[in-house]
Amino acid sequence: MAQRWDIFCTVIDNYGDIGVTWRLARQLAHEYGFAVRLWVDDLASFARIAPGLQPALAQQALDGVDIRHWPAQDFPATDAADVVIEAFGCPLPERYLAAMVGRTRKPVWINLEYLSAEDWVAGCHGLASPHPQLPLTKHFFFPGFGEATGGLLCERALPAQRDAWQANAAGLDAYWQSLGVPPRRPGELRVSLFCYESAAARQWLAACAAGSQPLRLLVPQGKVLPDVAAALGLAQLPQAGDVLQRGALTLHMLPLTDQHGYDRLLWSCDLNIVRGEDSFVRAQWAARPFLWHIYRQDEDAHLVKLEAFLQRYLAPLPAALQQVVGELWRGWNREQDVSASWWQALAMLPAWQAHARAWPQMQLAHGDLATRLVQFTEKQLQ
Repeated sequence: MAQRWDIFCTVIDNYGDIGVTWRLARQLAHEYGFAVRLWVDDLASFARIAPGLQPALAQQALDGVDIRHWPAQDFPATDAADVVIEAFGCPLPERYLAAMVGRTRKPVWINLEYLSAEDWVAGCHGLASPHPQLPLTKHFFFPGFGEATGGLLCERALPAQRDAWQANAAGLDAYWQSLGVPPRRPGELRVSLFCYESAAARQWLAACAAGSQPLRLLVPQGKVLPDVAAALGLAQLPQAGDVLQRGALTLHMLPLTDQHGYDRLLWSCDLNIVRGEDSFVRAQWAARPFLWHIYRQDEDAHLVKLEAFLQRYLAPLPAALQQVVGELWRGWNREQDVSASWWQALAMLPAWQAHARAWPQMQLAHGDLATRLVQFTEKQLQ
């Protein structure tokens, strides 16, 4: 029988948690042949990134994964899986914990943590935490950068799919045409914008409109829309399908797409502005320069995490480009005016592009997250 995995996820409004677990569930099912159940508390929100999902159904199969609604009360009686993942510390239902205890061979219990580039992650990755009352042990699994962490989520076929997509000029032309984007103007730069609300975004949009660089901006529906409206002087929020023109800036407003569609957008643009965790990782696999708008935390804890990643990401770059890209990222995340560092970065774009192409291979040298996770659980099951 196929090894059985249960993944529990609570959906937050930014879709990062469900985005990560949905990718992981599919990869475990497709690449390893595991029987995967994904327990989700909010199917309506989940359906926004998985259009084939039926939110009214308590149980359904989609893309090789058994999807179950995780009710707030009266969790259904069910058997526990061989491997149980609580995503990002979401507490498991008491009834399910009892099912775990009832197994003769206890499940491997994993707390899949948030991604961080901080040095302490390597020391905490894989640590065991015995339950204080139950005969169960939880292990902490930290995604991260470097061999001593859990790695990054990436499907085996993704790099080859990306390379084929980016090398197919006719296919790219057809893709842009499907989005209503006309042929590229001389010198035009195409940038995707999927970030949180930010004063930096408003100032950047205004500066781009007033500049001389032709810029075509692809904007999926999301939290940045009020900033777009404010920067362009719109009386109401732009809607999917709108095409807006201000000076050197043209904006195409896109609907929120599924994960495959978002990957294609990242692969197709010259530069990507992304947010959170899931989009952050996918931007790295796109092999394009990118700017990360990290999720804001109390007491500016997010800036520590940002700095930890920058130290790794910038290290291979020439000193001048290190400074400029670092200023751009730090300024955006501190909600400052980044127009000066933006224009400087564009002037050095070829060197940044070369780094972006090399970066994914560097990060996958020791295996992706699913591979490391399976290897870790196999050791526990022995």
